[in-house]
Amino acid sequence: MYRVVVFYLCVCAVASVAGDKRWPRKGQKERGTSDPAAVAADAPAPGGTLPPGSGSQCLVKGIYLFEGAEWSPEPCSVCRCQSGAPSCRSTPCTNAAPQMPQSSVRRMKGQPRRPVVKEGVKTRGKNTKRDDGSSRLQQAAMSPNGKNVVEIKYKKQEMGSVSVKELTKRVPPPGKKQEAGVKVEEKVGKVPLLKRNPSTGVGAGAVATETKKGQKEKKQLKDRDEDEDDGAEDDEKEKESKSTPSPEYFPGASFLNRTNFMESLPAGCLLSDSLIACGSVGMAHLPIITDLGVKTLYLAENRIGKLPFRGLSGLPNLEWLDLSKNKLEDSSLSPRVFRNLTKLRRMNLDGNSLTKVPLLPPSLEELKINDNKIRSLTPHSFKGLTKLLTLELEGNGFHDGNVSPLTFRPLGAIIYLRLDKNKFRAIPSGLPPSLQELHLSENRVEEVHEGILNKTLELKVLDLSHNRIREDRIAPRAWIHLPKFEALDLSHNKLVHVPSFLPTALRQLSLHHNQIERIPGYVFGHLRPGLESLHLSHNRLADDGIHGVSFLGLYRTLTELLLDHNRLRSIPRGLLLLKTLQLLRLNHNFIRYIPLDSICDTRVSEDSPLVSVHLENNLIDRRLIPPTAFSCIKTYHSVLLRPQASDDEE
Repeated sequence: MYRVVVFYLCVCAVASVAGDKRWPRKGQKERGTSDPAAVAADAPAPGGTLPPGSGSQCLVKGIYLFEGAEWSPEPCSVCRCQSGAPSCRSTPCTNAAPQMPQSSVRRMKGQPRRPVVKEGVKTRGKNTKRDDGSSRLQQAAMSPNGKNVVEIKYKKQEMGSVSVKELTKRVPPPGKKQEAGVKVEEKVGKVPLLKRNPSTGVGAGAVATETKKGQKEKKQLKDRDEDEDDGAEDDEKEKESKSTPSPEYFPGASFLNRTNFMESLPAGCLLSDSLIACGSVGMAHLPIITDLGVKTLYLAENRIGKLPFRGLSGLPNLEWLDLSKNKLEDSSLSPRVFRNLTKLRRMNLDGNSLTKVPLLPPSLEELKINDNKIRSLTPHSFKGLTKLLTLELEGNGFHDGNVSPLTFRPLGAIIYLRLDKNKFRAIPSGLPPSLQELHLSENRVEEVHEGILNKTLELKVLDLSHNRIREDRIAPRAWIHLPKFEALDLSHNKLVHVPSFLPTALRQLSLHHNQIERIPGYVFGHLRPGLESLHLSHNRLADDGIHGVSFLGLYRTLTELLLDHNRLRSIPRGLLLLKTLQLLRLNHNFIRYIPLDSICDTRVSEDSPLVSVHLENNLIDRRLIPPTAFSCIKTYHSVLLRPQASDDEE
């Protein structure tokens, strides 16, 4: 009997204790269905613990609170124990905010860890103490599934000096809905943020003490975020490498196409909208270039030895091509490498090793093939070049036997022909009628045949310097009939006197560095209107080689007379008659005396047009010069008398 009574009392005691504990939890469950914020407020009370037993007490997180006790589980809310159940309401927010957990803050690479600062929110330091008991009731404000978080990731891209913010949004797990009313705020890193729920009136954004499970999840999140940071950095580098748009997006923009070949060009090249200049950069081959805007390609003084068939096909608008001083040979040029350049106007192939003229586009206006090894010129060498204006073939070893008389026939528009430094013994025949300027310097020309220039009625300039011409080997009617012939250069030849039968329209005559001893009388008398410049320096002219009528025909036109470096012993006669003379050079002769009225006519009071008179390096005694010898010259400094060979050593 005694044992039965004891067993019954124990069962009653256990039932009583179990019933007292279940009642508050039942109320808590009911509160959770009616007020979700009350569940979030389930945290230790600020006061001490009280013994159970009264129905007017509230059980919160295993702690009993008195009837009417108040606490603040989180900012902007206050809870009160009423009739054994907690009741929460919203209150005006203060400026205090809990400290953000350091582990949840993402930082940019290279930046120190630091707390997040909101606008209008004061951030606690890492070691700041919590100032009231209500902070111990705070817990993390997260959505029910704990995963629905919107975050902002700063990803830095170099756009000049602008940092670009890239927003990324974490996708919630499958089967769970994203909480409504989520507010995105910009942070350095990733911070969970929530917006106030208007339906419950409970504020959001509070961060409380984390549970062990939450700490574990955040640790995993941190590790995953660090891995994402490394991956984001790699993605950023990849995006920067692909930041330049593909040329296909801009089909009309020529500068974008340059990215295809700029890396293949050596250092030292100069680029502009219409120019590529790679002179003297050691280039050994021509890269494939595609650019519709390039009009000038300068590749002089390199080591280019081959031009493939399509080497220039990407430059259809090219107008000027310079390949001078390279290593091009006949075999290194594809037969039609230049034919597609339909707009090419100027081409320079100087200083290569070509033995024949390559096929050229008909649009060409200027062609330079100087200093090559071209063996011959045939009627087909310049076929189709009807627009060619300038042709230079200097230094190729041409002679009378390897240049066909029909070579220049296709050149119907040519005006300038350069054949210097070859081996011609006579002026080539078959010159085009349109020719205006012919250069045959440094050849072996010995004579000028009659009729050789009969068809070149447009000829204005002829350079026959550095040859072997004698005046008696010039045919009387070789050029006298040419109506536009203005400049003739016969310097560095073997002339003994000034040639007769000069072109009637001649204005400039260069005869320096010959062996001229005499200027025949009336030799210039037939010129109309007359010479402007007569260059007779470095000859053998003596006093008896110049007569009073030697300058007849030049009295009203001659402006420059150069007689320096000759053998004159006195001022030449007839100078007073040259009314338009401005420059007179008599230096480096053997003149000893300047007689009165030899340079200035003292009988006439008007000034002379002379602006420069050179008499230095003669044998003149300046003390014997008449005071009025230069009275017609406006400025004294226009007359140069020093030094003289007869000057005293002082």
